[in-house]
Amino acid sequence: MDPFSDTLQRLREAFRSGRTRTAEFRAAQLKGLGRFLQENKQLLQEALAQDLHKSAFESEVSETSISQGEINLALKNLQAWMKDEKVPKNLATQLDSAFIRKEPFGLVLIIAPWNYPVNLTMMPLVGALAAGNCVVLKPSEISKKTEKVLAEVLPQYLDQSCFAVVLGGPEETEKLLEHKFDYIFFTGSPRVGKIVMAAAAKHLTPVTLELGGKNPCYVDDNCNPQNVANRVAWFRYFNTGQTCVAPDYVLCSPEMQERLLPALQNAITRFYGEDPRSSPDLGRIINEKHFQRLRGLLGCGRVAIGGQSDETDRYIAPTVLVDVQETEPVMQEEIFGPILPIMNVRSLDEAVDFINRREKPLSLYAFSNSKQVVKQVLARTSSGGFCGNDGFMHMIVASLPFGGVGASGMGSYHSKFSFDTFSHHRACLLRSPGMEKINSIRYPPYSLRSMRMLLVAVETPSCTLL
Repeated sequence: MDPFSDTLQRLREAFRSGRTRTAEFRAAQLKGLGRFLQENKQLLQEALAQDLHKSAFESEVSETSISQGEINLALKNLQAWMKDEKVPKNLATQLDSAFIRKEPFGLVLIIAPWNYPVNLTMMPLVGALAAGNCVVLKPSEISKKTEKVLAEVLPQYLDQSCFAVVLGGPEETEKLLEHKFDYIFFTGSPRVGKIVMAAAAKHLTPVTLELGGKNPCYVDDNCNPQNVANRVAWFRYFNTGQTCVAPDYVLCSPEMQERLLPALQNAITRFYGEDPRSSPDLGRIINEKHFQRLRGLLGCGRVAIGGQSDETDRYIAPTVLVDVQETEPVMQEEIFGPILPIMNVRSLDEAVDFINRREKPLSLYAFSNSKQVVKQVLARTSSGGFCGNDGFMHMIVASLPFGGVGASGMGSYHSKFSFDTFSHHRACLLRSPGMEKINSIRYPPYSLRSMRMLLVAVETPSCTLL
């Protein structure tokens, strides 16, 4: 017996009834999301602490507060986002109405990951609901405590005829993907992303894939090593390195490495103390499988900072590796943990060549006191996002899209980009039923004169009236 059929049928019927299309209904769902976050903040923080040993600070900054901000922005702009968008017209359609209407796709599936299980559930969910869709949410089974809150508490705040949470692991998700959805939004690894895309292709279902990759961090000789170390260490070890946009490796000269290592040690000690294991601000690895994978990576290159681990606590110290070879496992896979390899390059050209030989990353970082150096890295590489002289701060700018390119993903979201992602942009032209004389030039029998007149009429003018 298919465990999902009845649920999906119920949601499809709700969408066909048209109830999700009004601005009032959409706003009510968004307000429900906001109440869920406000009334269950403590419950969510406790779940995040149990799943990831996440501090109250990190939970507030990177999970609940940022999600609430997304809801507030959507509520403030919902009417404007929904409004038909008028477009320029040519001579043949000057008397007509031409516009783009943003319509909901219908029944959408959101598959969320475990590393930011509130943020990366809420952010796409806000866009899907704002756009007027019915939603099936599949939270990660790996972050068990947060999954339980999302499954048992969140539905109480939303219209359950239009929203459902489904649970399970890879086997259940595979069965879920056999069903036809109108849109699928997936956040996770490239390996699973390929499975999702293959399943979607069977139904010609459009997808957004928010994947990962190895995010390069180029450090120029012309910079303040302590400033760089502070920023790189915070972004690398935030959420214990389990962040898809974290700097995954550093590229710098041997001379800069010598200056950077003591600065990184200084930053790590100031952030987490002499014994990082006892710091309340450093999380833990999500599970035993990922812990063992990461502990295996500690054998790559040479440990310059950290390297300690404790299996009983799933603890891995903030670590820096040097003398790393490009062929070693730590440089062949996304690390997704508190380990930072440093690779040596002799020049900016060599760094750019190193980056461009690899798959396009989700994010790319460049540090230099020279604006020209930062701009060169930006101009000569490709990545989902880019930030000069800092870590993933580009993600908190609501007017910027977030998404990957190539192997790091496809499609984007955040704020209006989320609304657009979950909306079909329908091309609309409303014409007069009369004035048939004007149309006569397009009908047979054809002539050179009628062809010339028609070409002039359909030409896109350089100056247009809406």
